[in-house]
Amino acid sequence: MTLRWEGEDADAAAARRAAAEHAELLENAAGEPITVANEFAEVRVRLARTRNGARLLVESPKSGQWVTLCPLELEALTWQNTATFSAMIGTPFAPLIPDDDRPEPAPSGADS
Repeated sequence: MTLRWEGEDADAAAARRAAAEHAELLENAAGEPITVANEFAEVRVRLARTRNGARLLVESPKSGQWVTLCPLELEALTWQNTATFSAMIGTPFAPLIPDDDRPEPAPSGADS
């Protein structure tokens, strides 16, 4: 018996697209990566050149997640306060503001 879930094909296609995009970013990376770590987290950052300009590729080796940030997005980090970062850390592995087409996660402690 093979178990499948609703949306499995869409999830697999999205994973393939993300893997291809990540591989292309790594091919166009400039210089050596820089690793920043402490007892809570580890990230690897490197410059990635894209057809839309330079981006900072930020990767989490532990989770396999990654994001690219343009110069404006990086500057926007400097506009934030401690509460913004605390809110981001408060919901790990989830966006601060979910996409419209994704269901919002259940509040912590909610009955299933």
